[in-house]
Amino acid sequence: MQSESPKQTMIVAACLCLVCSVLVSTAAVVLRPAQQIQKTLDIQRNILKVAGLFDEGRSVASQFKVVEPVLIELAAKRPQIADPSEEGIDLKTYDPQKAAKKEHDSIQVNPPGALPQIARREIYTIAYEIRKDDGHLDQVILPIYGKGLWSTLYGFIAVDADGQTIRGITFYQHGETPGLGGEVENPDWKALWPGKSAFDAADLKKASPDHLPIPTIQVAKGHVTPETPQAEHKVDGLSGATITSNGVTSLVRYWLGPDGFGSYLYQLRAERAATTPTSSAAEGDSNG
Repeated sequence: MQSESPKQTMIVAACLCLVCSVLVSTAAVVLRPAQQIQKTLDIQRNILKVAGLFDEGRSVASQFKVVEPVLIELAAKRPQIADPSEEGIDLKTYDPQKAAKKEHDSIQVNPPGALPQIARREIYTIAYEIRKDDGHLDQVILPIYGKGLWSTLYGFIAVDADGQTIRGITFYQHGETPGLGGEVENPDWKALWPGKSAFDAADLKKASPDHLPIPTIQVAKGHVTPETPQAEHKVDGLSGATITSNGVTSLVRYWLGPDGFGSYLYQLRAERAATTPTSSAAEGDSNG
């Protein structure tokens, strides 16, 4: 029997590699739509969870109908609501995370260093409003991200219609150390956030379009008790994960602050004030 020559072996190997490459590429193209659908459903599931609305027994798509995506322009002098049709953006397919990595779809973080280790952010992002049956805002879900110890943490934070009270927080993507920084996924730790105040009440009273309040919320070092000074603005630190804890503080403060969604939250507070009767007006109506 004649043995195969080196040339024949190389040809067989090349053909095998070519066939495998074609199969893998074809599978990637064919499966991409399904992968995108699953990614979208995962994002929607996390939004519903942080809003406290997720029901395991119902489809995600049907539950998400109560959520209204809103396009936010971060590149404006003050971040503001934008019209998706005018900007040529489809809210169903737009991916802010990908946009932040493209130079023509992103801008530099301003001021530099405000979001530690993140140099650029997307020009447009999406907030998610949830309204009551009467049309009044119930809460808003904001996308947040920033650096931990080993990775960029991506998540959502839910803020009450008062633009101050935190309703929940979740991180759906990160590479932090399991048992340490990875505890950002721990339900017990996430349960500490609802009811916390993002801003100082006195600073909120002085707020204006040109004077947006600076967030005071933070992941503290150690355990927070009712006796802890300013406990309403503090959450227990992650044991053994100081850098991740500091990273969470930085990213939450940035995205709720003047350079993140601060102006948008101010608009929501103004909307709520305009639609909420004052105590004196309410008394007048009852007397009448």
